[in-house]
Amino acid sequence: MILQRLLGERITGGTLTVITPDGDRTMLGKGEPDVVARIHDKAALVRLLRHPRLAFGELYMDGRLTIEQGSLLDLLTLVVGSSRFEDGGHGGRLKKQVSILKALLPRGRNDAKASRRNVAHHYDLDEKLYRLFLDPDLQYSCAYYRDPANSLEQAQSDKKAHIAAKLHLQPGQRVLDIGCGWGGMALTIHRLSGAEMLGVTLSEEQLRVARQRAQEAGVADKVKFELIDYRAVTGQFDRIVSVGMFEHVGAAHYGEFFGKCRELMTRDGVMLLHTIGKYGKAGKPDPFTDKWIFPGYHLPSLSQMMAASEEVRLIAADVETLRMHYAYTLRAWLANCHARRDEIVALYDERFFRMWEFYLAAGSVAFDYGAMNNFQVQYVRDRRALPITRDYMVEVESEYRARLDG
Repeated sequence: MILQRLLGERITGGTLTVITPDGDRTMLGKGEPDVVARIHDKAALVRLLRHPRLAFGELYMDGRLTIEQGSLLDLLTLVVGSSRFEDGGHGGRLKKQVSILKALLPRGRNDAKASRRNVAHHYDLDEKLYRLFLDPDLQYSCAYYRDPANSLEQAQSDKKAHIAAKLHLQPGQRVLDIGCGWGGMALTIHRLSGAEMLGVTLSEEQLRVARQRAQEAGVADKVKFELIDYRAVTGQFDRIVSVGMFEHVGAAHYGEFFGKCRELMTRDGVMLLHTIGKYGKAGKPDPFTDKWIFPGYHLPSLSQMMAASEEVRLIAADVETLRMHYAYTLRAWLANCHARRDEIVALYDERFFRMWEFYLAAGSVAFDYGAMNNFQVQYVRDRRALPITRDYMVEVESEYRARLDG
């Protein structure tokens, strides 16, 4: 069978049994875990063989591909985990045939109108959905697991302390948060430093929630949020933070992004950019993710980020690669979704739940075995803007964690 030819030698970390519409069973690999998947109709099988990268997720969404033993996460782990990036996977024959976890390259340019539309597609979903699977602060980006056993809430709190420490915050500063989400990072930075904050977003839902939270905290005069594209922001800021937004910029706009950030920074300003990225070269879009989850999305390589920032003479003062943290984060989100399945189905429907499950499960194995990671890059305009060692980060991060945990 063609599945045997395509996957027979690729499944090395367990057993995958595929049941075809006529009842035939093809067993691939050996050992544990033992996963059984069923393809329910011939058209689904043909589509899967012709367009695996898009069809796999869509057939799972539609219930035409189901998991009869094991879980979706087990199945994705079998396929992707059998060809890790470190072992040469995600760049050869398997990449073209069966992998669903690819770098995401935009089809076109992300002008302001397209950016607003793309952001609304994902972030203007019902706020209740995000409250069902995120931590209480609504942090929708990679957490920071000082210990893999930590709770999601603890890891997200530690992430905020980790990022704030890299900003080298000082009294009386003005801070810009590009892509501010539901406001948690801006509110935390203000709490830790007293800084005057401006958070910008393209999501009306996020704007509403962020402003409401600032009002409830009694800091709306110091922590402000606007519905505006970063390219339209004016003024000068001592610090810029951007978490989980750069993925939406698009490779064609990297120079524009870094140029605008440099323009907005004071001469001794500091920026901390946190983004999903890739170990290797950036590649083509994953059709499923581009169509259903994050249209216009692009995962940068570190070399892309450096090349674009170097053009405008931003100095990369510190670079950290978070290798495993998003895998832990996504698994926590996935577990929360499974625990709140009935509520998510009631909010949307079964098909939406399976789409969301596929997105989170596929993402977790991409960080576990594929080419995806997170970069935190600290930029300055002036080489003397920061202390000459990293000791200040460690010292203040410990202080921030204690204050946030208190």
